[in-house]
Amino acid sequence: MPTLLALDASTEACSCAVLHNGEVSEQFELVPRQHTQRLLPMIEQLMAVAGLGFGDLDAIAFGKGPGSFTGLRIAAGVAQGLAFAADRPVLPVSTLAAVAAQAGCAAGSALVFACLDARIDEIYWGWYAVKDGQPQLLGNEHLCTPEAVPVALPILHATALAAGNGLVYCERLPPALTDRFTMLQPDVLPRSSHIIRLAAALWRQGGAIAPEAVNPVYLRDKVTHN
Repeated sequence: MPTLLALDASTEACSCAVLHNGEVSEQFELVPRQHTQRLLPMIEQLMAVAGLGFGDLDAIAFGKGPGSFTGLRIAAGVAQGLAFAADRPVLPVSTLAAVAAQAGCAAGSALVFACLDARIDEIYWGWYAVKDGQPQLLGNEHLCTPEAVPVALPILHATALAAGNGLVYCERLPPALTDRFTMLQPDVLPRSSHIIRLAAALWRQGGAIAPEAVNPVYLRDKVTHN
C-alpha cells in the first residue's frame, strides 16, 4: 500500500488527506474563497500529526477537476510544487469520480449521476458505474445547462443515484431523467479522503505522472473566476 498525500480545492470545500499503512486521515473545511490561506496550513498540520515528511510519500494526488477555475489552479499549483520539492510523482483524480465514489460507497455498487455546480447556469456532469468503491466513467465528462443533459441513461433499464452540488439545478434537469433517480445526495462534495483511495488504485495501475505534466481539467473553453 503506497503512502500518499491528496488535496482538493475544486469547490467551496478545502481538504487534504494522508494514506499511510492502509489508513486514511483527513482534514476537511468549508472555506469559500479562503483556499489559498488554508490549504498549506492544513497539509502541514495533517502531515505533522501523521508523523510524516514529504520525502516519506510515494506520490501526491489532487482533484484535477472539473470545478472552480481558481480552486483547481490552487490545488494543481500546490500539488506540483510539493511534488517538485520532494521529487515525487503526481496522481491526478477526477473530482466527479470522487463524488461518484462517495455516493456509491453506501450502496456497494450503483450507477451514479455525478454533477457539480459550474456557475453561470451550467453543471459539470458524468455517469459512473461504481463497484466496490471504484467508479468507472461511462462515456465522457460534460459541461452544459441542466436542461441540455440527455435523458438516456448509459445502462438500459437502470435506475441511478444522483450526487453533487450541481443538484441545486435539479428542478431544471429533464423530468424523464430525474424520474429515474432513486436517491438525491446534493450535499456531496469532492473530498480528499475519496480522492486518495482513487489515487491508490491509480498508483497500482501505473497512472502516476511527472510534476511538469500536471494540467487541471476545466471542461470550459472560456474560463471565468468563481
